Amino acid sequence: MSLLAGKTVVVSGVGAGLGHQVAAAVVRDGGNAVLGARTESHLAKSAAEIDPDGSHTAYRGTDITDESQCEALAEVARERFGRIDAVVHVAAWDSYFGGIEDADFATWQSVLDVNLLGTLRMTRACLPSLKEAGGGSVVFIGTQSAVAAPSQVRQAAYAASKGALTSAMYSLARELGPYRIRVNTVLPGWMWGPPVEAYVQFTAHTEKVPEAEVLKRLSDRMALPELATDGDVADAAVFLASERARAITGQSLLVNAGELMR
Repeated sequence: MSLLAGKTVVVSGVGAGLGHQVAAAVVRDGGNAVLGARTESHLAKSAAEIDPDGSHTAYRGTDITDESQCEALAEVARERFGRIDAVVHVAAWDSYFGGIEDADFATWQSVLDVNLLGTLRMTRACLPSLKEAGGGSVVFIGTQSAVAAPSQVRQAAYAASKGALTSAMYSLARELGPYRIRVNTVLPGWMWGPPVEAYVQFTAHTEKVPEAEVLKRLSDRMALPELATDGDVADAAVFLASERARAITGQSLLVNAGELMR
């Protein structure tokens, strides 16, 4: 039996990277994927690639800072597939860099509005259907940076927002547990996909060294001899969304090829 047979999973933040991989894994494992992101053309492209006949996908342009748009995406899932069994939150603002000395706190507030409050808005929009289904799963995508800051880049606002989300996870796991709704977080480290590919290319160009050298600097930090991929992270998220993880809640799972062990 497929991991997600008959299940409907809402996936926020579907673009070219992790969100697409999560949606693809949902369909691969027998489920229905309801895709949300701000750019509808990205959603249409992703849906066409993973589900050419359109029988297992639906999508709607969604900005998770807008509560009504979150509710509309949840309604798409209910109208098309009749239920919501899980929601995987990939949508995030991860492109603001810097630390405390050069911080623009107005931008920090915007990062928090997306990464923390936006995720919670989308979760709340899906709660009625999760309850009606008799339970389900909420999966946050966090970051290893929330528990161990990387030395290569500074992303203090992103790390703080994702750390706050992980802290919120514990409260939600207690609050929603009586409804049999599980809440967990996947913490990716350096994850081979479009953002890290761009980092490797930029660093190699800036330092005038081969891309393989930059990649080796990263992989040498890992216990395993290569970086995890966005597909590996997607597989972890889909596992937590499935009934195979029915007794797991309030947990953070590092998917990082062993760079950090806790």
